[in-house]
Amino acid sequence: MNLRLTWVQPEDLVGHELRQAAEDGRDAHALAARWHEAGGPPAPPTAGASELPRPDLRPLAEELLDALATLPTPLSGDEPTALPEIQASAASHDLSPTPVPGTGSDALRDRLHAAWLGRAAGCLLGKPVEKLPFPAIRALARASGNWPLSTWFTARGVPPELLAAHPWNRRSATTSLAENIDGMPEDDDLNYPLLNLLLLKRYGRDFTTADVARLWLDELPAGRTFTAERVAYRNLLDGVEPPLTAVRRNPFREWIGAQIRADVHGWTHPGDPVAAAAQAYRDAALTHTANGVYGAMFVAATLATAATGTADVHRSLAAGLDVIPPRSRLAGAVRLGIASARATPDFDTVVDRLHTELGGYHWVHAVPNAALLAAALTHGDGDFSRSVCAAVSGGWDTDSNGATAGSVAGLLAGHPDRLPERWTTPLKNRLATSVPSFDGIGFDTLADLTHLEAVRP
Repeated sequence: MNLRLTWVQPEDLVGHELRQAAEDGRDAHALAARWHEAGGPPAPPTAGASELPRPDLRPLAEELLDALATLPTPLSGDEPTALPEIQASAASHDLSPTPVPGTGSDALRDRLHAAWLGRAAGCLLGKPVEKLPFPAIRALARASGNWPLSTWFTARGVPPELLAAHPWNRRSATTSLAENIDGMPEDDDLNYPLLNLLLLKRYGRDFTTADVARLWLDELPAGRTFTAERVAYRNLLDGVEPPLTAVRRNPFREWIGAQIRADVHGWTHPGDPVAAAAQAYRDAALTHTANGVYGAMFVAATLATAATGTADVHRSLAAGLDVIPPRSRLAGAVRLGIASARATPDFDTVVDRLHTELGGYHWVHAVPNAALLAAALTHGDGDFSRSVCAAVSGGWDTDSNGATAGSVAGLLAGHPDRLPERWTTPLKNRLATSVPSFDGIGFDTLADLTHLEAVRP
């Protein structure tokens, strides 16, 4: 019996790297021709490996991956990866820290409690439809009378033929449909905030990217990593040190993984989006470059501004944009999402436009998902249900976008009691996780722990 590892086999990575080359402007035509002439498969559309294993292609795959890594990237001037260059190109020099009255009071703790609950609820909403194309999401929700999306997905009332055509995510249906929810199930979108609490407790705010790597090796099961995180984990085990872990045979370095790890960095820097973004950068640099890093910085700065209790969602998103390079693809996509949501109240029309403009990217890439997140938050205008439902209903990485939208909207709500009970009651104040020291923890306890890090000198 052969064990096939997803997201790391060289012959499965070439298609993804060729796609990444097309996105960042590298001329890979000659290398692509060699791959296709040898029978190499294209990038798998949703999975971590192609349908048929081709270990015979591995020597060629390794040669091509190394050759692709040497091709110059014409976008590097507008999309730097080094933090000083990012900060020099961004408008963040105009962002001074905003004093937050009563940082040590219950008010901030309540906001953080709502953010944790919001992140969990938004993630859980998106779990059963992860990997489904957005027309399928619309069809499934309409079949149960839940469109526009306003509550949990359910299989009740959905015709069997529709379920057969668009099956729920196989890992999530048993724990995330309305009829099955019993507390918050394990998910990487919640594992990483837990890890970052441990990171701050163990190393403080001056942690390094190497400290992130040490923590992962100590606390994160390798099998619960995916895409860029799994590649970086493999690189660490191969003796590759950060930041090379982010680039060595890693075609997922601009995907959404670093963005889903950014919440704690924003939550613990209320009123200081620049510091939040810099902290998120040190985390992201283990696994990502360029737009993958910008996604994390954008989210951290947005959350840091929302955490003040005085900013609305639009000001928060503006602060997120101010910490990333303005000519980057991610910044352009965020502006597109915001402008589209402002231009029309019909969110289906907004989603259709985003998919037309950005549908060429992989569904886990940071660029389209950041656009959808920004559009959903703009459309929601601070309303929790509208925000998470819009984020999930737009497709792409549904659970990750729902989680981040819920985190932002939870902060803006300001208190767990202001979140509708239909979202919080099924969570039962219980989080399952593969980060051992946290399994079964309550969201109220997590709010306490996060508050301690937010007020730590």
